[in-house]
Amino acid sequence: MTARTPLTVAVVGFGGMGGHHVDHLDELSYFEVKGIRDIRESQELLAKKKDLHVYPDLQAVLDDRDVDVVLIATPNDSHRDIAVQAMRHGKHVICEKPVAMNAAEMEEIMQVEQETGQVFVVNQNRRWDEDYLSVKKLRDEETIGEVFHTECRIHGSRGIPGDWRQKKAQGGGMLLDWGVHLVDRQLLMFPERVTDVNCTFQHIRNAEVDDGFRLTLTFESGKTSYMEVGTFNYVALPLWYVNGTKGSAVIHSWDMDGKVTRLETDREPDARPIKAGAGLTKTMAPRFDDGTVKDLPVPRVDASIHEFYDNVYETIHGRSEIIVKNDEVLRVMRLLEKAFESAETLQTVKFEAPVNAI
Repeated sequence: MTARTPLTVAVVGFGGMGGHHVDHLDELSYFEVKGIRDIRESQELLAKKKDLHVYPDLQAVLDDRDVDVVLIATPNDSHRDIAVQAMRHGKHVICEKPVAMNAAEMEEIMQVEQETGQVFVVNQNRRWDEDYLSVKKLRDEETIGEVFHTECRIHGSRGIPGDWRQKKAQGGGMLLDWGVHLVDRQLLMFPERVTDVNCTFQHIRNAEVDDGFRLTLTFESGKTSYMEVGTFNYVALPLWYVNGTKGSAVIHSWDMDGKVTRLETDREPDARPIKAGAGLTKTMAPRFDDGTVKDLPVPRVDASIHEFYDNVYETIHGRSEIIVKNDEVLRVMRLLEKAFESAETLQTVKFEAPVNAI
């Protein structure tokens, strides 16, 4: 590969994710982080310790002709305005998720991208999580037959972090935090039309935004996907549980501990009834050592988030197409709006948008 001339980056919002991006970009020779803009003095001091330039305001970032890319890692309610200004000042944009507060704001961003010719991309970094890629591999290779149901649970016990994520006006809550990732991945896993959306919220300690949710998507084929995020779960349920026509799989945590159980034969021996509570069951009797099923390890998939940054660089130089496509991001935002509607009305709602609609 020919030598790459580095792109100069300015990070707007030097908090947890902003710092996380800087750490990754420092590992890549083809990006150079010049400086940051943050409203907090503590973050400015941290940036100076890292020998990063500190911009006094956003306009200074936009006026810096050396800056090729603006990376936005601010609270969600400011994403749209910063992205629009940056592109109109000739900057490419990497934006943290959720891309904006709603689908209408994303549509505005896409219009400005088209008008300016700049590259705009959302950091859907959870597409590179090994647990997700392993489940997708099971699905794509039909290791357990045709996958017809997935469950993904993200459980913690510390509540919502004590910052803007607790505030509705700034786009707080778990659906806009983790839900954006989980829905994005399921829409890639099942490239079908979604017909039904059912969502319920938890408000354990926060009446303003959801500190947990349960979301079920039903696809046109009848396949289903269940997603759950809880912030007051002191015992976590498995990260993934997957059902296929010829097996099941479980992944317990991000450590990738779990197993795949696969049906090895089409011939089903007759089940023997077992005692179950106060009665007998034949339907739910376990499989005895009859060789009909086999336990396999969870498949491992090598992946690196560096692929995301590499793709952004190559797309900016016209040598590739962006991986995280904006019409995919818009579809996620439209679906999340339906999830909010379902949670507010306590009803299942229809989601009529075709797969490729933008």
